[in-house]
Amino acid sequence: MARRNLAAMDLTNPRLIYLKGGLFLLAGSMAAGLIILEHPTVRILVLLAVTIWCFARAYYFAFYVIQHYVDPSFRFAGLWSFLRYVVRKRPL
Repeated sequence: MARRNLAAMDLTNPRLIYLKGGLFLLAGSMAAGLIILEHPTVRILVLLAVTIWCFARAYYFAFYVIQHYVDPSFRFAGLWSFLRYVVRKRPL
């Protein structure tokens, strides 16, 4: 039997994609819940909410804004792809 390179395989099954998204949501919720349980203050809650919101916006920026408004020819494959793009991109 031929060995398959699992790292190079694309996830295409919609059910598995939804499962993966759900697991990310569950893991993030559990981590946030544990942080709040460890330090149950309004300050920590607000800082955690701002952190999550800012990282979500940065992710949206990297994968939507750049592709649709800055460089429509480039397709990002992940955060490493975005970082390589930023490093290699010519200055404006």
